[in-house]
Parts: sequence; C-alpha cells; structure tokens
Amino acid sequence: MAVVEGVRPKPSPARLRPGDVMRVGAVGLRTRPLRAFLSGLGIAIGIAAMVAVVGISSSSGAELDRQLSALGTNLLTVSSGTTLTGEAAQMPVDAEVMVERIGPVRQASAIGAVGEAKVYRSERIPEAQTGGISTYAARLDLPATIGATLRSGTWLNAATERYPAAVLGADAAGRLGIGAAGPDTQVVVGGVRFTVVGVLEPVALAADLDSGVLVGWPVAEQRLGFDGHPTTLYTRSEESRLEAVRAVLAGTANPEAPNEMDVSRPSDALAAKQATSQAFANLLLGVGAVALLVGGVGVANTMVISVLERRAEIGLRRSLGATRGQIRTQFLAESLLLSALGGAGGVLLGTGVTMGYALYSGWPSVVPVWATAGGFAATLAIGAVAGLYPAIRASRLSPTEALSSP
Repeated sequence: MAVVEGVRPKPSPARLRPGDVMRVGAVGLRTRPLRAFLSGLGIAIGIAAMVAVVGISSSSGAELDRQLSALGTNLLTVSSGTTLTGEAAQMPVDAEVMVERIGPVRQASAIGAVGEAKVYRSERIPEAQTGGISTYAARLDLPATIGATLRSGTWLNAATERYPAAVLGADAAGRLGIGAAGPDTQVVVGGVRFTVVGVLEPVALAADLDSGVLVGWPVAEQRLGFDGHPTTLYTRSEESRLEAVRAVLAGTANPEAPNEMDVSRPSDALAAKQATSQAFANLLLGVGAVALLVGGVGVANTMVISVLERRAEIGLRRSLGATRGQIRTQFLAESLLLSALGGAGGVLLGTGVTMGYALYSGWPSVVPVWATAGGFAATLAIGAVAGLYPAIRASRLSPTEALSSP
C-alpha cells in the first residue's frame, strides 16, 4: 500500500488467529478453576442424564428385540373373551384340534384355567391366603410352543399328566417358597396334594404362566373338576402368512361366536410395554433437559460475574488496541470452552452409566450416536446463548470506564 508523505497511516488492529482465541478464552477458566468446574458440572449432569436415559432405553429395546428373535415372533394367541351380555365366554372343547387344521399353523397348544382350584403351600394355610396363584390344565407340547424353559426338574409327560404332578411358574414358586422341584416337594391344589416335578423360568411370551401352577389335562378333569374347555390357545405359524392366520383364528377357534374370542400377539404386548417404558424415558429426558437448562444458567452467571471482576483486564486490553469484536470473541470463546468441557464430561459419564447398567443387567450396550452428538451440540448452543450477553456487555465497556472501576 502506497504511503503519502506527511500522512501517518491509520494502524489496523491485530487479528486473532483460532489458536489465539482458544488461549485468551482459556484464561478465565485457568484463573478461576473451582468456579469453572462447578459451572461445567451443571452442564455435565444434564447431558449425562440425557445420554444415560436414551442409552438405557435403547439397550432395553435391543434386549427385547434379541429375546423376540430368539423366541420367535410368529406366536399368535387366542383366548376366551366376553359375551355380549358381559359374561365370560367359553371356547369349544375341540378348538385346539380345529386350529391345528389351519394350513400355515405349524404348532398349537392350549391351557385351561381351573378357576375353583386354589393353590396353597399346605393345608395349614388360611383359605383366604391364595397368593394370587392360578391353576391351569396344560398340554404336553406347551413348552415347545411358547418357548418355555425349566429352571428345575422336568416338564409333564404322558405318565405324570394323569397323576397329581405339577409344574410351577417362576413367580408362583417364589410366592410358595419353593426353590427347586423334588419328590418330597408338594403343594395343595384344589384340596389335593400335588408333587412339584418342575419349576419354570420366566416365560417372556406368556407372562400369565409365571404366576400359575400347571397340571396335566387328564388329572385336572379327574381330580379338580376341570370342564375340559381351553381358555387360551398358542399357535406357531409361517412368518409370511402370519396375518392371514390371525384373520381366521378367532372364527376357527369358535365358529359360532368369533367375536367372543380375543386374538393377539405376545410381541405386541411386549411392544406396548416398551412404549410405556419409552414414555417414562421421555419424562426423564425432560428432567435432563431441566438440568441442562440449570447448567446453562450457571454458565451465564459465571460469565456475567467474570465480566464484572475483570473490568480492569478488559480496559487494559482495549487501551492496548483490542477491538470490541475481539473482546466479544474472547468471552464468547470462554463460554463455549466451559460448555464444551461440561458437555464432553457429561457424554462420557452418561455413556459409562449406560454401559455399566447394561453390563449389570446382561443387556447389549447401545448408546445412539445421535444422543451423544445431539447432547454435545446442545451444550455448545447453551454455551453460545449463555455467553452472548456477557460478551456483548464486556465489549461495550470503554477503556477509561473499565480502568477506573475498582
């Protein structure tokens, strides 16, 4: 640039490179570490809560998908509903045989509720203390159809289904104080002593059985007054024709009154349960968002106080040639650094909580990328908004006013 003789060129302010911005922005954090730590902690807690809630919910969903994949999603259930007058409907005795004739159905099994057969640990238990345990007559192929496994003992067979032998659901065994099956372990079912030959693991796709006692179909009819009518049918069908089977299942099970039959997929019930869990997760996300907002207020408070305490520094820098834009950049960079440190700590803490909980629960650990990236981006946005006013206020201080302030 040409210089005119006798005219002094107007000095141009030095430009701050990105590295310089980072250094001057970190000055306030280094000189006041405790205050910076406490402000960043508020941000970190909010981000950790958000990441952990999303991560634990996603891990739970992944475990649910894994269980459904292992057990199969082709299970359909038809059960007795109610009549038009509101009374309990009754499924035909031959409903199971009729359902087995549906072409795509590969497996079918049934249980029948024995309503009058109350279950007790012994005859000494008061009659009113039933423990909420139900009695069911069960077919021999029930475990294979619903994917049930035994924790202890064996399932019913062609011999034991005709005699007082029982298999307990997981919850029923706990309520009765029975840890394992054995020849000396007995319960009283409908006034008759039954030997416990097996204890089931929790049945994911037939949760009602967890609080039930299962006995053979013949012995239920002979000794417990069971009328032989099934109350729930379980069917396994071809995946590709599942909806077609579902459409005809009620009419096949009870041709005279298909409207009295309820058809469902256990996986749908589990999906509804997951939706409930997701609603709870959304509530916790709201709590995390509030914590994040509180952290943002803490950052804003820290930056405002920093401006008030550092007036002399601001005035000195202005008198040495720093522009208003450079002062704004300094304090905005300080706010962003504080938020970024809190956000990074929150992401790490939330991820650690998710992985620890998933490991403890035996679930696959899933932390969605969008949750961590979105959470960190939210901290930067909070930091920018929280630091904008203090940065503008600092830049508006004149050198003389700043230097003369106490």
